[in-house]
Amino acid sequence: MHSSSNAIRSTNPDQYRQVFENSSDAILLIDPFLDRVVNANAAACNMLGYEKDEITALCASALHAHEIPALIVFSQSVLDKGNDWTDELSCRKKHGELQPVDYSASTFESDGRKLIIATLRDRERLQNLKKESNANIYVRQGISDWKHIENIFQQIEHENKLILKAAGEGIYGVNADGNTTFVNPAAERMLGWTAEEMVSHNIHDMIHYNKADGSHYDVHDCPILAAFKDGEVHTVDNEVFWRKDGTPIPVEYTSTPIKDHGNLVGAVVIFRDISERKEAERNLHAALTKVEELRHKLEMENAYLQEEIRSEHNHHEIVGKSVAIQQVIKQIELVAPTDANVLISGESGTGKELIARAIHQSSTRNERPLIRVNCAVIPHNLFESEFFGHAKGSFTGAVSDRAGRFELADGGTLFLDEVGEIPLELQSKLLRVLQEGQFERIGENKTRNVNVRIIAATNRDLRQEISKQKFREDLFFRLNVFPIESAPLRRRADDIPLLAIHFLKRACHKLNKPDVRLTQGNIESLVAYKWPGNIREMENVIERAVIVSQGGRLKLDLPDNDPDLLESTPEPSYKRDQPGSGGILSHHEIRCREQDNIIHALKESGGKIFGAGGAAELLDIKPTTLASKIKRLGIDKSQYRAPS
Repeated sequence: MHSSSNAIRSTNPDQYRQVFENSSDAILLIDPFLDRVVNANAAACNMLGYEKDEITALCASALHAHEIPALIVFSQSVLDKGNDWTDELSCRKKHGELQPVDYSASTFESDGRKLIIATLRDRERLQNLKKESNANIYVRQGISDWKHIENIFQQIEHENKLILKAAGEGIYGVNADGNTTFVNPAAERMLGWTAEEMVSHNIHDMIHYNKADGSHYDVHDCPILAAFKDGEVHTVDNEVFWRKDGTPIPVEYTSTPIKDHGNLVGAVVIFRDISERKEAERNLHAALTKVEELRHKLEMENAYLQEEIRSEHNHHEIVGKSVAIQQVIKQIELVAPTDANVLISGESGTGKELIARAIHQSSTRNERPLIRVNCAVIPHNLFESEFFGHAKGSFTGAVSDRAGRFELADGGTLFLDEVGEIPLELQSKLLRVLQEGQFERIGENKTRNVNVRIIAATNRDLRQEISKQKFREDLFFRLNVFPIESAPLRRRADDIPLLAIHFLKRACHKLNKPDVRLTQGNIESLVAYKWPGNIREMENVIERAVIVSQGGRLKLDLPDNDPDLLESTPEPSYKRDQPGSGGILSHHEIRCREQDNIIHALKESGGKIFGAGGAAELLDIKPTTLASKIKRLGIDKSQYRAPS
């Protein structure tokens, strides 16, 4: 402090006063021993709100009446050390408010007295100045760092854009108002909108306004917008978005909320087009439904076909060589490849069902079943159920759904045996199925479509039934597209030996009696009988004869002929052309007789087989069949050619 005092003495007093008065810092000159303010500059007066004469009239302690102990400690420290600093004092201003200050004080001597010169600084202002200084330093030093950080963010943004562009799923963001904030290229491709067209527009109104069925989709029900209301992730796997062109696109999507400092500000939506998956699901469902329908149908077909298998019909050949049977075969060959309905007429037991089976087996429908309905054995009250099926509970006893015969025959053939027995009231429904290919099960409103070929058979004169109003004429014409007559056995005498051999072989195999053989006498008896029961009767007669036969001899038991049938029976060709031997007719003998018969015809025709007057015409068989027999029997037809 001594050096300071000397410096003051050597200084011009006017200069000292100017420095003191004009200092920007508030300065007080204090006499600590007299406890008074000796002097104060203008800055101190402004800070504390006093005039100079007011402040110099105060005691120093009056400025710190609330902090006397702290003031004494600070003053003593300055006097002892020559200078000190504190930020623990506050000056009381003129109007009583406290002014927090930093004190920086030192001592000097004046006229033999030790005084304290104290500099006061507004603490709040100092803090603000420090903040400004730090900010300036941060700005100056942080520009380079900020640019570096900005480059990092730009790089991250670039990488994010690359990721969004490469993503195969559609991605877009929405804000809390439901407006689009960004859209990736995949979303643009799927939806048909450009990013510019979507950004800043309400996404729900653009792509989510309707449900898959076309009904309005209320915005309050939208799971996408709900994500940033309830803060939950919403995943939906079966909705549609609507493209710009108005077509729907099936989608699955996930809406994830976006939070900023705990506040929900929007959502990001990731979606994918599931059209292919939906199509695969539809195809699979359709396939499974079809498989189930086919399984049910096959189960029903199996129940019917098991019965057919047990009946042991000859499905694959019609036995016979007579003119009547050859005519039937020609008709089968003509009609089988078509889908025309066929009406087979003839007496009971003439093989009408065998003709129907031959037509079906030769048709393009042979991979589907031939379903047989014996109309003569169905109770009248069950006809409709038998034909068209019924729903569960449609009538008493209908404990389950049941497919009718038409449904089982879909794609195949339906054989209506004894069609004349169908009740008149059902014939109109049958006619509808034949005309439109449609029907309903009993108890159902569902219309079903079928593609069925009809082969009908009857032993009645349907025209006479029409005149009696027991059969619909329009149904008759619908069935009688291609009529075939199945001739009775008495008009097929030439076929009796062949049929007898056929039935004998079957009966022997069935009854395990292989040594039973036909004799010439057996054949003559069979030919002489008029067979009112036709082929069915003949098969039963031979089977019964095999049962009672002993020692290899077939013992026939034929009833007397009906005299009404005698005049209509033609003489068999083998009797016209060959004398009877009266002995046992072996297979070799039959073969020899056939050979002799062919040679005889060749002699008559001069070795000619084809054309008018040829051997085939004389034998009433196809020329190709005759040529095959000639080759099989080793006959040299050139020996019988007429000389030129």
